[in-house]
Amino acid sequence: MTMSGRINYLEEKSKTIRRHVISMIYEAGSGHPGGSLSSIDILVVLYFHVMRHNSKEERSKQDRFVLSKGHAAPALYAILAECGYFPLDSLKSLRKNDGYLQGHPDAKIKGVEVSSGSLGQGLSIANGIALAAKLDNKKFGVFTLLGDGECDEGQIWEAAMFASHYKLDNLTAVVDRNGLQIDGQTEKIMCLEPFAKKWESFGWKVIEIDGNKIPEIIQGFEDASHVIGKPTVIIAHTFKGKGVSFMEWINKFHGSAPNKEEMRGALNELI
Repeated sequence: MTMSGRINYLEEKSKTIRRHVISMIYEAGSGHPGGSLSSIDILVVLYFHVMRHNSKEERSKQDRFVLSKGHAAPALYAILAECGYFPLDSLKSLRKNDGYLQGHPDAKIKGVEVSSGSLGQGLSIANGIALAAKLDNKKFGVFTLLGDGECDEGQIWEAAMFASHYKLDNLTAVVDRNGLQIDGQTEKIMCLEPFAKKWESFGWKVIEIDGNKIPEIIQGFEDASHVIGKPTVIIAHTFKGKGVSFMEWINKFHGSAPNKEEMRGALNELI
């Protein structure tokens, strides 16, 4: 497949995942559409282009992914289902009392590396996996997706120091820099800027991209794969609610499910 064909494939896959996310959150009556939609392009490139993974292969040969911003679980579940880890029909069970899919990632679900959702902890977990891989001479890569709001947490910066100290060049963190958290704009809640310089001062290689443009995401991960001797953070500038016009940059949809009219409108935009 040519690169242009690959990009078209990934863009269509992103639309499919967005449709799944809107439908499953609507069916559940609760969930986090905004942060799920903003991160979908990143996750699609990871799972359908970058990571070595297969639901049927032995895990020691596979790359690992930790979803630190666990409220974006609908996006991860939709991707795992599309990758064959469990049936697509299971997506209807999101947040149901007798359902298979919890509101935040659960390690009992096939394809989910760790239970996550307590914000600030994912980078520490990814550090542990990456360090263990180095100690055991394993060659798999470790990826983690953080929210920008959770970078308010002190544990993120402790973990950033740890990763740099141990030269975890098998670790790539991605920050979904959509500028909104549950209480409002990140820069009004607790200013993160100068964000890139903070990571650089902690000893990380920093790559900045448009996190909703497939070609830039591909290039970002390609550049990260060549970094030696230090961990890499990709600051992915995104739009919360990306792909659905009336959800973009609207904080209401951080944690509110669409009603029937909104669901239908969203699905019509994603044809």
